[in-house]
Amino acid sequence: MKRFFSSVRARAATAATLVVAVALVAAGAAVLFSLRANLADQASGQAESAARQVASQLASNVPYDQLDLDEEDHPVQVFDGDGRLVAASEDLERISGTKSDAVKPRPASSPPAKGDDDDDDDESEGEALEPGEISEDRARVTTGSATVDGESADYRFASVEVNTEKKGDLTVYAGATLAAQQSAVSTALTSMLIGFPLLLAVIAAVTWLVTRRALRPVDAIRSEMAAITASEDLARRVPEPDTHDEIARLATTTNETLAALQTSVERQRRFVADASHELRSPIASLRTQLEVGAAHPELLDVDGAVEDTVRLQELAADLLLLARLDAGEKPGGGHVDLAALAREELSQRTRDRADVRTDLRSVEVTGSRSQLARVLGNLVNNAQRHARSHVTVAARAEGAWAVLEVFDDGDGVPEGERDRIFERFVRLDDARTRDDGGAGLGLAIARDVAARHGGTLTVKEAPGGGALFELRIPAAVR
Repeated sequence: MKRFFSSVRARAATAATLVVAVALVAAGAAVLFSLRANLADQASGQAESAARQVASQLASNVPYDQLDLDEEDHPVQVFDGDGRLVAASEDLERISGTKSDAVKPRPASSPPAKGDDDDDDDESEGEALEPGEISEDRARVTTGSATVDGESADYRFASVEVNTEKKGDLTVYAGATLAAQQSAVSTALTSMLIGFPLLLAVIAAVTWLVTRRALRPVDAIRSEMAAITASEDLARRVPEPDTHDEIARLATTTNETLAALQTSVERQRRFVADASHELRSPIASLRTQLEVGAAHPELLDVDGAVEDTVRLQELAADLLLLARLDAGEKPGGGHVDLAALAREELSQRTRDRADVRTDLRSVEVTGSRSQLARVLGNLVNNAQRHARSHVTVAARAEGAWAVLEVFDDGDGVPEGERDRIFERFVRLDDARTRDDGGAGLGLAIARDVAARHGGTLTVKEAPGGGALFELRIPAAVR
């Protein structure tokens, strides 16, 4: 049972069936109540009509023994002002729910029968009637039962007051059977008890089939995802239905996620391959120098070994930083003045081949000082490799942004390559040696750090030619 309800189809069919069942029960109860009330009102009207017919006869001074009281569907009782039964239907055998349960008329000289009450509290006190007048007030209606000619049934009784010239005030009770009401209600109830379960079964079956059809694309998506997981082939895609509904959007989003995952995995694979390739050169060079030095100490190139070791150390540091950035390392919440940072970092550089000029204005940002220092160092190193005579570093505030610019007077970056240079291990100058050009990670690291700080890093043409790298980061809020 638990496994059954773990299915969306089962839960949907059960929920729809329960909702419809509640609605049908409520509607059925309302219909039965309305039907019963309408038929009861109809019976009350028939009883009042029969009572007024008898009252009309009495108002015309028709003697008791000549009254037309032979309608089987309308048992009648007539009481005088003293509460005595003075006339009744001939076949009336038993009655309840009226002024008295007496069924046989009594002489005027006899005492009231059991159940008669001269001061009946249930009688409404109206205005005195004139001789021959029938009360125009709405008849009092009660519910009881009666046995007429051996047939017992429930009735609605209506009482009507009439004043006669010879007999005084009289009260007429006439009944109308509730058999039609009970039969109609019973028939309706039986129909509901038979029809409702059938209707619920149909609704459950239809909901099950419709839900199964609606969820078929989901099952196809699940099957394809299972196949992708088993094969580890991220180039595969789940089928996208042409329904333009939530399931189609789910399939589209799933394919977009697979595409992003494929891109990320391929990027990671390329990164590992490129990193291995980049590490191989300095390691091989260092090993060669050490092996030569071990065999011929007089030929050991200490400066070259140190240089290769430094390159290897810098590359390892770059790879480690990229790994931390890819893992989502937060930049921190410290305040950093870009102008002060630039002055301090530039003062520690001693091997620059091109002159470094500055135009620094104080502007603070929130983030990691070490990461921002790495960005500045990478941009200056890149500018130094391409500058002819000088490199310029500028910092300023521009609205809600802090702007750091590094530009040179070199040849610049071709417009079609301005996005590609930020990719990892990319070098535009294939003729440049690895020793002079680095591993191609500096600009990639700089853009990743900018993104982690909520900013951007772009390249465009400098005012005097060359490349202008512009770092924009939200300024710190004081």
